Amino acid sequence: MSLELGMWNIDGNTANKVSAAKMESEAKLEDILAADISIASPDWMLVGRQVQTDYSGRIDLLAVDRGGKLIVLELKRDKTPRDVVGQVLDYASWVKELPQERIADIYAKYQSSVHGDAKTSLDDAFLKKFNHTVLPDNYLTQHEAVVVASELDDSTERIITYLSETHGVPINAVFFRIFQDNNQQYLTRAWFRDPTIVVEDEAQSTASSWNGEFYVSLWSSFKWDVGEKHGFIAAGGGPWYSRTLWSLEKGSRVWVNLVGSGYVGVGTVMDAPVLASKFLVQDENGNEVPLTQADEYGVKLAENDGTEEAFYLVRVKWEKTVPKDKAIRETGFFGNQNSVCRPRTPKWNHTVSRLKTRLDIAE
Repeated sequence: MSLELGMWNIDGNTANKVSAAKMESEAKLEDILAADISIASPDWMLVGRQVQTDYSGRIDLLAVDRGGKLIVLELKRDKTPRDVVGQVLDYASWVKELPQERIADIYAKYQSSVHGDAKTSLDDAFLKKFNHTVLPDNYLTQHEAVVVASELDDSTERIITYLSETHGVPINAVFFRIFQDNNQQYLTRAWFRDPTIVVEDEAQSTASSWNGEFYVSLWSSFKWDVGEKHGFIAAGGGPWYSRTLWSLEKGSRVWVNLVGSGYVGVGTVMDAPVLASKFLVQDENGNEVPLTQADEYGVKLAENDGTEEAFYLVRVKWEKTVPKDKAIRETGFFGNQNSVCRPRTPKWNHTVSRLKTRLDIAE
């Protein structure tokens, strides 16, 4: 069944259906997204438009998400389902092999064509856009294909579902529709698959079964000594970061990676996520108090409570930890831009095995 989107205007206790309007063209949709890619996702930054590949094709839009993953966007236009999916996969296969300096050059050329100069590097623009202090692990090494359409048909949906769920291909679709209410037009957006699930399904073509243990990524400026002392992990700064915390299961094991440093601990999840201001710890006298009273870092984490930027904390009973300056990092270790995920790749099994050896943890 094809994806459908509706809109109603609420007047008192009455909901009046707003009529869908015909989009002038999907070329106009490309113009809209090129002017503001956040309409598709607030977690994306545009890298290039109509990017020339090495074999005559052009990628409609190329973006990077806040985790450093490249996003290849192809508009459906008048293509058949087979053609649009085949084309976006073809472009994704090309992007997958691009060296970082080539991607940086694509960004420089795009900035030059739009703004007349390319003084700001891709790395600097990325750090500023997403308020990072260091580049993420796996920066520009992963990719995702996204079909962009003003409508999705049953055949396109079946193909995307088959590729993603059966073969683990990182592919998704985002669907836009215009609604007309008197003289006012509204643009709506819906994702075919939850973007979080797409991330978790990456590299399934070589997947092994999930070992039941979670990967956790903490931002580079996270005060690990505080999290280690009071037993917690955290995520916040927007739903993209915090939403995956709710996939954690009480009693499950987590392996914690501090971005830019390496793995710093392993422990067991004890409770569900709570707002930073609600997280309780023991003070120096053994009394249970909010983290905001026990540590200044708690006050900082609670600054955005009640907003989309709020930070949420998860209580963890540490099994083994190391200080930040002794973080464990090796070639071939698993990394991911999500705060939490369930890795299903051989690389994850290798990472866990090595960490057990390095931390002297029995099987």
